Amino acid sequence: MDGNFQERKVGGLKAAIFVCGMQALENMAFMSNAVSLVTYFSGHMNFNLTKSANTLTNYMGTAFLLSLLAGFISDTYLNKFKTCILFGLVELVGYVILGVQSHFDVLKPTPCGGLAITDSSKCEAASSGQLAILYSGLYLVALGASGIRASVPSLGADQFDEKDPESLSSFFNWFVFSLTIGSATGLTFVVWVSTNKGWDWAFGISTIALLVGVIFVFSGKRFYKIKVPDGRGPVIRILQVFLAAGRKWKLPTVAPDEKLHEVEDEEAAEETEVLKRTPDLRFLDRAAIQKTPSDLSSPWRLCTVTQVEETKIIIRMLPIILSTIFMNTCLAQQMTFSVQQGLTMDPDLFGFRVPAASLPVIPFLFIIPLVPLYDRVIVPFARKFTGIPTGITLLQRIGIGLILSIISMSIAGVVETRRKNVAVEHNMVDSMAPLPMSVFWLSFQYAIFGAADMFTLVGLLEFFYAESSVGMKSLGTAISWCSLAFGYYLSSVVVAVVNKVSGGWLASNNLNRDQLNYFYWLLAALSVLNFGFYLMCSLWYRYKEVEVKKANKNDGI
Repeated sequence: MDGNFQERKVGGLKAAIFVCGMQALENMAFMSNAVSLVTYFSGHMNFNLTKSANTLTNYMGTAFLLSLLAGFISDTYLNKFKTCILFGLVELVGYVILGVQSHFDVLKPTPCGGLAITDSSKCEAASSGQLAILYSGLYLVALGASGIRASVPSLGADQFDEKDPESLSSFFNWFVFSLTIGSATGLTFVVWVSTNKGWDWAFGISTIALLVGVIFVFSGKRFYKIKVPDGRGPVIRILQVFLAAGRKWKLPTVAPDEKLHEVEDEEAAEETEVLKRTPDLRFLDRAAIQKTPSDLSSPWRLCTVTQVEETKIIIRMLPIILSTIFMNTCLAQQMTFSVQQGLTMDPDLFGFRVPAASLPVIPFLFIIPLVPLYDRVIVPFARKFTGIPTGITLLQRIGIGLILSIISMSIAGVVETRRKNVAVEHNMVDSMAPLPMSVFWLSFQYAIFGAADMFTLVGLLEFFYAESSVGMKSLGTAISWCSLAFGYYLSSVVVAVVNKVSGGWLASNNLNRDQLNYFYWLLAALSVLNFGFYLMCSLWYRYKEVEVKKANKNDGI
């Protein structure tokens, strides 16, 4: 079915350190630019507010959506280690292109002040050639980042035994901790560099950081458990199930106690796991019915019960991922409109001038102490009462994050209302000067959303890794990132629809005149409805049951 692990003293914490180090360095580059690019688009490429926000969310959505392609490649043709190295180099090229463009003025339009200009028609538009360079660099970064996100979490998790859920859960907590450290460094140091030294310096630092990350993860090669795919990846196996079941659609539904095709005991030694048959989605069970002796000759005619159950797992996962998309639509606002809010507010905080693009560091600073507190204090305490190795179930953890996101959006609406009132009180509605209101007010919504992200992101990553079958780990991880992808894409759609239906809540290119507070409250209300949908999906979900699990024997690079 799939390649196996060679029995040697590899894996564990030592191997995971290299993985987490790579992710921290890559995320330092990716997140610092992802958040502050909205100011690069407006200030250096002369995009207006809406185009800047939509360009960023489309780019971010693509970076996460392409994880599906990278996960398929990793599970089918490459292994997770090779995928990480190859896509890391692709991302590296993207940063080089962006760095070159930002350094040479001829490759950019003449700056016109970005957000300080309310009439964008007075700005020189970027030429088609300049846009081609920009989008080439952006989407090479997106493609490279997608491969890293699909392969690195599952490569790290592969170093631990799934029979030890406490260690596996702890890894995902610390993996997100490394993500957070990288993000916090990028959103402070790299953003400061882009603001004070120039974007060419920031892209240069990102390039160096990623190069060091690729070298670092490569240097840990001899410590990894590496599973070699057999070329018959998860997508192919799923298609085989649907085709085999479709060929036999006229057959009666299979009874729960009826024997279906599965590998024999002696063959099971080559299998990594044999999944227990479940009673739902029974129409797919027809794929495991042997109708004629010739069926045995083709996996497109006859599939194993395990293969059918793999397909059922993916189908059960889809409603879960769909019900978490809207939370990431809310997250997109923290990286676009909230940054633009910060540009209109007093940046002085305790004597330090806070760049608006650094504001999203607030949730990460909140996560840094929260992760060890959760992993070392809250989980062991909860475990005593629930008896669950992870303290609470993964679906419960995701649900807590969704509730916190509702609270965050509600607070965002209140803060924006206050900000607009300050603009009116000081007769600054048409002014682009900073209002006499500290950016500190934005920290409340950011901090609560940081906690929401810790619960939901870690929960999703662990849930999709743990629930995916052995041959679908990268694809499962990629599916979890798709929640972010569709969340960013949906953000662009929501902004456009709200502008059209509302008559222009977000269309004036001036937040003092826009109705961003109404938009935030709308997101909070829709998040409540989304949480109700999530509850129904989580109650319907059936966790996988492994009947037989065999140790792996072969490995490869």
